[in-house]
Amino acid sequence: MALFTSAEGATADVSVRPAVSGDESAVTRVQTAAWRQAPALGDAVVDLVDGDAVRARWAEAVTAPPGPGFAVFVALAGPTVVGFAAVAPGQLLTLEVDPDHRRRGHGSRLLSAAVDRLRADGAEEIVTWVLDSDTARERFLAESGLGPDGPERALAVGMDDDGVRSVVERRWSALL
Repeated sequence: MALFTSAEGATADVSVRPAVSGDESAVTRVQTAAWRQAPALGDAVVDLVDGDAVRARWAEAVTAPPGPGFAVFVALAGPTVVGFAAVAPGQLLTLEVDPDHRRRGHGSRLLSAAVDRLRADGAEEIVTWVLDSDTARERFLAESGLGPDGPERALAVGMDDDGVRSVVERRWSALL
C-alpha cells in the first residue's frame, strides 16, 4: 500500500519547514499540550515530565542530530509553531499538532514533509508507533495509508497506586 502525501487545502499563511535553533520551546509547548490530550497519558503523567530537559533534548535534536537521516520539522500558522514531526532513518518518531490547531491540515503537511525526507534518504517504508486508544491518530494514519502491522510494546509511564503504570504502543507502517 502506498502512502498518500499531498497536502490539500494549503494556503500561504500555513507551512512546514525544517526546525531551527529557537524552535525548541514551541516544540516542547506543542508536545506537552498534545500529551495532555492523549487518552493513555493525561495530566498526571505529563506533570512528571521535566520541561527543561525536554526543551534541551529538542534543542539538541534540531542543532546536533544524532546522525544522518534524523530531522525535525515544524508546522506554522503564520509565524506560530503549531505542530512538529521528527524522523529517523525509516521512522516517523513523532508527529504532534497543538490541540487548538488540529483538523486544519497541519498534520498532513508534517507527514508529507516527513515522507519526502524519508524518501530522499532512500527509505522504502515508514514505521511509527501509536499509543493504545489513540483513535484520532489511528484514523489520521489510516486515512494517510498506514496500518498496524503486528508488533506492540509496553512502556512504563509512571507510578500509580498499584505500582508502575504502563501503556501499550502498536506499530504502524506503509510502503513509500
